[in-house]
Amino acid sequence: MFERLADLVTFRLLGLSDGTKLADAVHFFVGDTTKIFVLLVAVVFLVGLFRSVMTPERVRDYLAGRSRGTTYGMAVGLGAVTPFCSCSSVPLFIGFLKSGIPMGATMAFLIASPMVNEVAVVVLAGVVGWEVAVLYVATGLAVGTLGGWLTDRFHLERFVRDFVWQVRTAQGAGNLPDTSLSGRARFARDEVREILGRIWLYVLIGIGIGAGLHGFVPQEVFAQYAGAENLLAVPAAVLAGIPLYANATGVIPVVDALLGKGVPIGTALVLMMSVVALSLPEFILLRQVITVRGLAAYAGFMATAFIAVGYLFNAIL
Repeated sequence: MFERLADLVTFRLLGLSDGTKLADAVHFFVGDTTKIFVLLVAVVFLVGLFRSVMTPERVRDYLAGRSRGTTYGMAVGLGAVTPFCSCSSVPLFIGFLKSGIPMGATMAFLIASPMVNEVAVVVLAGVVGWEVAVLYVATGLAVGTLGGWLTDRFHLERFVRDFVWQVRTAQGAGNLPDTSLSGRARFARDEVREILGRIWLYVLIGIGIGAGLHGFVPQEVFAQYAGAENLLAVPAAVLAGIPLYANATGVIPVVDALLGKGVPIGTALVLMMSVVALSLPEFILLRQVITVRGLAAYAGFMATAFIAVGYLFNAIL
């Protein structure tokens, strides 16, 4: 139905000629805008219902007191299904460590949670297909698990700033005042209003960029600079994501346009992962709780992991 709506607006209401650059860009913009916002409203409401049950405190309690081997799997699994973005990283980091959760499990959760954003995964599947979404989820879980293991293996807790171990976390924060079905529905509705109010502009900007790439940039440009033959394309995609400020949902239209222009799947997904997990806002938040050396170790690991994943996906797909 989104395709039909895009046809109606582009060719009948606006009267644009099929096959022109402007028509291609407008068609992409209308189709992706309606599809992504419909998916966002539906998925954010369902995630809001889930979040009314799975609070950060409950996640912390699930992980506390378990063996390190068990906590890795639980941490990335909970990170994949809990709706916490990078803006929650500082309070979660402090709360997890103060609850006795190992540093490795804490890092595994904090890597997986923003990367494997369940809203973005559903939108990604709706826009570019479930195969790409499954690859993205598998990558996020693998990177989170490996990051947690390396954190414990090299005792990176020494890079945590001293004040973190002295902070006392608040108990009971985030509990719903009304746990009835109607109360949870109101909570989910408020989540839709809050999250869409925070990201709608970034999503539109992402769709606009994707529409411009789709309609006006010749495919030969992408083949030359971002094709599988260019070995520097994957590292360049990692670097390109660092200065960008957007969540995963806002980057999906850009990924869609890049894939449509023939950019290899690994390169496109690496850009998305870099924007989500290596952006400057993420570094600024983490700098509050870990030292510069710890931040450098985190950035080095994530960049290396993303580059390896990009080359692997480009080679096998």
